[in-house]
Amino acid sequence: MHHTQIAQRAFNTPLMLDPSKALAFLSGLGPRITGQKITFADADLPLHNPGQAARPARAGLITGTPALKEGGDIARPFTLTDGIAVIEIAGTLVHRGAWIGQSSGITSYEGLAAQIDAAVADPDVLGLALDIDSFGGEVAGAFDLADRIRAARAVKPVHAFVAEHALSAGYALASQADHITLPRTGAAGSIGVVVLHAEMSGMLEQKGMAVTLIHAGARKTEANPYEPLPAEVRDRMQAELEDLRHLFAETVVAGRGDRLSIEAALGTEAAVFRGSDAVTAGLADVVADPRTGFRAFAESLSAPRIPAQSNPTQTMKEPLMSSDTTTDACDSAAHAVQPAAATPDATAPSNPPVAAAPAAPAGAAAPAEPPVNTEPVVPAAAASPEAIRAEAAEVAQICAQAARLGVSIDAADAVRRSLKPDALRSHVLSDLAARGDATAIVATPPAVTAPKLSPIIAAAQKSAGTC
Repeated sequence: MHHTQIAQRAFNTPLMLDPSKALAFLSGLGPRITGQKITFADADLPLHNPGQAARPARAGLITGTPALKEGGDIARPFTLTDGIAVIEIAGTLVHRGAWIGQSSGITSYEGLAAQIDAAVADPDVLGLALDIDSFGGEVAGAFDLADRIRAARAVKPVHAFVAEHALSAGYALASQADHITLPRTGAAGSIGVVVLHAEMSGMLEQKGMAVTLIHAGARKTEANPYEPLPAEVRDRMQAELEDLRHLFAETVVAGRGDRLSIEAALGTEAAVFRGSDAVTAGLADVVADPRTGFRAFAESLSAPRIPAQSNPTQTMKEPLMSSDTTTDACDSAAHAVQPAAATPDATAPSNPPVAAAPAAPAGAAAPAEPPVNTEPVVPAAAASPEAIRAEAAEVAQICAQAARLGVSIDAADAVRRSLKPDALRSHVLSDLAARGDATAIVATPPAVTAPKLSPIIAAAQKSAGTC
């Protein structure tokens, strides 16, 4: 075993790791690394059984099938089930490592990034499922991978399924998904950072060994394991960890959106929440068996849908919308009034194409602009989150296309007031028709000409001799 490499990963480097996992690691491997029994200063946490803490990932947990490449396609670095790429995030997480999946209980951010990129680019993949069971790992690389997951969900839906633990760096990645499902006993959180410092001067003194550090630069040997940690060095390390904790919280909030505030994330003080408590704290969305949650996710992708950056939750009170969901393919009034492809909503009437309004006769007054219905329309209870999100995308698309035609509509306000696509299309058509009628009105008075007599009157006048 490469004890030196393990020690370099474990000591004097910031870790987003559950403290009990760190204690279990040191209890099991510490003596083998240092050659002597390890004692813990200021450690008041219960020590978990190392065998339990280091449980391996369970293949096929959420899909019910062995985690094999579909059709034996070794070029596809993930399991593909029902159009969903299943990506396992399990064990201890480390920065570098170009392998795919776990290797001796370790999963690398480098390998996960390759899997996510491949899934996003694969046309057969409709969505991504993150199968997570991790106590955390290294800070280095974690936030970059979190950003990559958040970017991926703007292209394809990303759901996280917590097998049992999504803690520290594991939760940093889970929080970037559109939706988080965890079981009743599942744990999420531990939004904090820890550094392990090993002080071996006492052990060396017992063995009659002395270590002399010759260095250039006053701070070159800070936090070395051969002498007690000075107070000023400890304070600097503490300040660095606080900065990393704020970055951790900001990353989580970027993924969770309005479901979790920065104050609430920091206010957890790195606590771990289980089951429904995690949902109440805003760290997860629903408590369910991971396999059941995965089937629901697969069914939601069976109908055509429009990618969106919204974050559906268990309650889904107000659909979020971004202009990124619109398309630039529509550059005419005809496109502005066509319904966007969306998941059918059984509770709402269909939206047939609206015919162009007939031109008004010259000289007719421009019709009054019909007001847009400002009464909020509450979605029916049976409407699914996907149908609501698709309708919001349709509203945003209509607003963006109308803007290119010179009709200004606030998309965010329309979504907030739950205005229906039909009402917006009617408004756009009426506005365009009114403008077209107004331009047809000519203000120049007609030329004055002598009236032409009716042939009957002319004949009567002739016979009477009046002409």
